[in-house]
Amino acid sequence: MIIIKKVSKKAKSKKTVIKLQDVWKIYHVGTVDVFALRGMDLEIDEGDFVAIMGPSGSGKSTATNMIGCLDIPSKGKIFLEGQDISTLAESDLAQIRGRKIGFIFQQFNLIPTLTALENVTLPMIFQGYSYDERVARAKDLLSKVGLADRINHRPTELSGGQQQRVAIARALGNDPQILLADEPTGNLDQKTGKEIIEFLMSLHDEGKTIIMVTHDQNLSEYAEKIEMLMDGKVIGTRKGKNFQKSGKHKNK
Repeated sequence: MIIIKKVSKKAKSKKTVIKLQDVWKIYHVGTVDVFALRGMDLEIDEGDFVAIMGPSGSGKSTATNMIGCLDIPSKGKIFLEGQDISTLAESDLAQIRGRKIGFIFQQFNLIPTLTALENVTLPMIFQGYSYDERVARAKDLLSKVGLADRINHRPTELSGGQQQRVAIARALGNDPQILLADEPTGNLDQKTGKEIIEFLMSLHDEGKTIIMVTHDQNLSEYAEKIEMLMDGKVIGTRKGKNFQKSGKHKNK
């Protein structure tokens, strides 16, 4: 058995943006109760770069849903910037995650009939941006991810790496403090995956809070902290081997 030693807690100066407190998630399947999370405790501070790791069945997907305000716990509490969101209605959760969390998915989840520009502007509609504001911001973000010359291309006209960069631009549309990346390099080749993780690191250097859910051990090493999940709870925390502070990361 591998025992992971917990990182000792020091006096905190940063604000906690996400806190899971004794969170349980129980799914009722017929007469059987399936325990996806079993009293999970987790704190993520503003400006952290955290990787959430664990084998299949460890609770990663359910934890992602909790952190991303996509679901509520069976019991326990979830705090987002100090607000208890554990019992909020779906409509309230949708508004909160739309403002405060940007999502990056393994499957990109771009709308195939829309151009890159239209995909990026879409989330801004629900936050009240005017048409001119949406277009100007989307063009700026697509330029930032290196796709200024691809704004009118549809997803099928883009490579996998380009699609993921559109997805990152879309996630940044409402300028969220938190980026939640679920297996962000899972559908990419090694070279393109490295480009995506380097871009995530640059966003962290700019002050974004990055939460990356992955089963890839090598990918997780670029995070500042690695939270290990097993049987629906955090069993240990350690530092990523390829992370260095002050915007400097080891390149391997």
